[in-house]
Amino acid sequence: MRSDEAAYTPADSSVLDGGSAGPMVARLVLGERLRRLREERCVSRVAAGHVIRASRSKISRLEGGRHGVKPRDVADLLTHYGVTDEAERATLLTLAEQANAPAWWQYYADVVPAWTQVCLGVEQAASLIRCFEVQRVPHLLQTPDYARASIRLAHPDAGAEEVDRRCALRMTRGRILHRRPAAQLWAVIDEAALRRPVGGLDVMRDQLRHLIEICRLPHVTVQIMPFLAGGHAAESGPVTILRLPGGLLPDVVYLEQLATALYLDKPSEIERYWDVMNRLVVEAESPDETPTILHRILQET
Repeated sequence: MRSDEAAYTPADSSVLDGGSAGPMVARLVLGERLRRLREERCVSRVAAGHVIRASRSKISRLEGGRHGVKPRDVADLLTHYGVTDEAERATLLTLAEQANAPAWWQYYADVVPAWTQVCLGVEQAASLIRCFEVQRVPHLLQTPDYARASIRLAHPDAGAEEVDRRCALRMTRGRILHRRPAAQLWAVIDEAALRRPVGGLDVMRDQLRHLIEICRLPHVTVQIMPFLAGGHAAESGPVTILRLPGGLLPDVVYLEQLATALYLDKPSEIERYWDVMNRLVVEAESPDETPTILHRILQET
């Protein structure tokens, strides 16, 4: 699969129905469409800002899907861009209303940093998630005990209540693997993450058993990058690629760091990371070997 398979198509509001999409996807779709309309009409961000009495930076944030927008401002921009088709205007104004709805993770807002919000919103609506992890089992595949241990390492000053809330958020995210239709997850995990007993040996053994079970799901593929493979295509660190259904948006490349995250949106960058991900699945052990490898590590743990 390649990033150019997810080229933009006109926004289909039916794809955004339901709670799973949430406001973030609506913001991204609306922002992408407004950006394309502005560029097609050769309007600068400064000029667009004047139309809605806003700054250039606000137009940039709007087009990047980083906050909601007033339907009135969207209507003014559409008029300025010469959009007269009533169906298109109605679709985009509906997206503007959806973009201001509460996010699904609002209940956990106190433990959701701003730089993860796009990922959380897109993840819940994604049809495909590809990821590579080096130090930890991927969040979506973690058991509660493993998640708590991992959270304590990342947030050593957090109290028990905060740890529980962060863990609950992580478990809620994992429900996308059990919904209908379920998201397709394809994960490559470095052997180091499976050998490191996060939370102690008992917690790690339960985590390995959980991976063995979840690998049986038809929409979950797990591959292991063994130590013996030596160097590999993703030595720069973990990476996640998310794809929305229906070609609503280009794929999202998410690179999480210690206290922030990068979202790559240039076609050349997305294509490069797809190339890395596709090379990883060739370099890693076959998915058919994953249960055998996990059983062996479990016996040695």
